[in-house]
Amino acid sequence: MSIADYIKQQALYEDNHLLVLNKPAGEIMQGDKTGTLPLLEKAKKYIKIRYNKPGNVFLGLPHRLDQPVSGAVIFARTSKSLARLNQMLQDRTIKKNYWAVVKNRPPADEGLLVHYMSRNRQKNKSYAFESPRKNAPKAELKYKLAASSDHYHLLEIELLTGRHHQIRSQLSVMGCPIKGDLKYGAPRPNDDASIHLHARSLEFMHPVSGELLKITAPVPKDPLWEYFEKIL
Repeated sequence: MSIADYIKQQALYEDNHLLVLNKPAGEIMQGDKTGTLPLLEKAKKYIKIRYNKPGNVFLGLPHRLDQPVSGAVIFARTSKSLARLNQMLQDRTIKKNYWAVVKNRPPADEGLLVHYMSRNRQKNKSYAFESPRKNAPKAELKYKLAASSDHYHLLEIELLTGRHHQIRSQLSVMGCPIKGDLKYGAPRPNDDASIHLHARSLEFMHPVSGELLKITAPVPKDPLWEYFEKIL
């Protein structure tokens, strides 16, 4: 499959200003030391081919998903939309909802988690603390127990702030590490090195037209994900 066909397959929304993709788990968002072609560059190739664009293609990345995470991610096709999306993220006017599969049932069926996040760049890991500390910005999310299977629970999460590894770290501190997430306390990895965290939906005003957009990302092809998608 060509890169252009691959990206077209992942597209959830597209116009002159935006491209929203359903990122597969395992894709990196931007270039790293491995030299693997990142999703950003693949998306640029797609736009260049589809619209016959000469020269370099502009594509901005207002937010990111971790490599083992799947789901909806926004790319900005114009500098105007990028600037406005950045402001919307700062103002928290983009509603971001995630699904997370955990082994342990949370202590309460719904709640607000508030922590202070400290990032260790060498270990590429973030730590969530209950009390304020220096250089540890506040992290907030709402969660709700949405469904259960025989062995796992599905949490719906509304992300209120966008900190590094926020959901992964906060759920771990609550005693509910995400399935497959060895870094944050899961007992075993998933076979494909993914974790069961999926950016399920985005809701926001289009940065140029002002239209209300509600975009939902189908879950990965995985029996557990498909089970929960089916019953909800």
